[in-house]
Amino acid sequence: MARILILGGAGFIGYHLARRLSQEPGHSLTLVDDLSRGRMDPDLAALLSRPGVDFVRADLTDPAALAGLPGEWDQVYLLAAVVGVRHAEDEPARVIRVNTLTTLHLLDWLTPAGGVLFFASTSETYAGGVSLGHLPVPTPETVPLSVEAIDNPRLAYAATKILGEAATIHYGVAKRLPFVIGRLHNVYGPRMGTDHVIPELCLRALDREDPFRVYGPEQRRAFCHVADAVEAIVRLMGTPSAWGQVVNIGNDCEETTVEDLLALVLKTAGFAPQIQRLPAPRGSVARRCPDLGRLRALTGFVPKVSLEAGVSETFGWYRAWREAGSGRPRG
Repeated sequence: MARILILGGAGFIGYHLARRLSQEPGHSLTLVDDLSRGRMDPDLAALLSRPGVDFVRADLTDPAALAGLPGEWDQVYLLAAVVGVRHAEDEPARVIRVNTLTTLHLLDWLTPAGGVLFFASTSETYAGGVSLGHLPVPTPETVPLSVEAIDNPRLAYAATKILGEAATIHYGVAKRLPFVIGRLHNVYGPRMGTDHVIPELCLRALDREDPFRVYGPEQRRAFCHVADAVEAIVRLMGTPSAWGQVVNIGNDCEETTVEDLLALVLKTAGFAPQIQRLPAPRGSVARRCPDLGRLRALTGFVPKVSLEAGVSETFGWYRAWREAGSGRPRG
């Protein structure tokens, strides 16, 4: 039986990963989360009711948070982090503290017998170079990592992930701990909170905002449905040749502008407001798309969920949430 530890298991990607793994025979899952982002909602409660799925509520910034857990696992996923532009702009010190301490405490706790570690990184690690026009798009993993303006609160999150990648690599080498670093690119889907462009557009469409504000309509993004992201993560963790590598995770098949994304959301919502086009937020890169050559070579991964199908599913989830009177999901 594979013993699997998921830190951040009540969050967005952590929940979807846990649900996927819980459906496969022979897995025993332990989810650790402080519920500061997620919540004990019906989705999570249903997941935790499945055999072989346990939950531990813990503050991962506490060095003793993992002390009561077994020291040996087959797979460990570090998905716990404070994410989202709003959090970085409003609480950059908290973003730095939580993300850095969570990573370092886990790496101190793990042993070589602790299994393969997946560290969730982000395309924000090279956003500074992209915004300055120094890097190619689609962007490979080999580009230099940079933070354009160290005093910009928005970039606090990127700085923690650059440090996290370095810590994972160097702790991994020193402790002979196998690892995979996955740079996640614009992953979206049900249950992802509100501090991201697709759920934000969905909720404002449900609110019938008119005129409808759109920021940086000319900017381009390549969005990846969470089911595809989870598939890539699972494949990488099951591929020994991927261990020790940094790998982009995303969908490079349907790059779109923010304005076209909005049109798709509004079509799904059956809503045709006037559009108010506004400048992009400070620090937001003009174009982001991953080079997935390494991921494909290692795993044969091909994204399956189209943007239209993924947006439709995501919009339906947020509409059902709103109709259930649950308020806004936490972001």
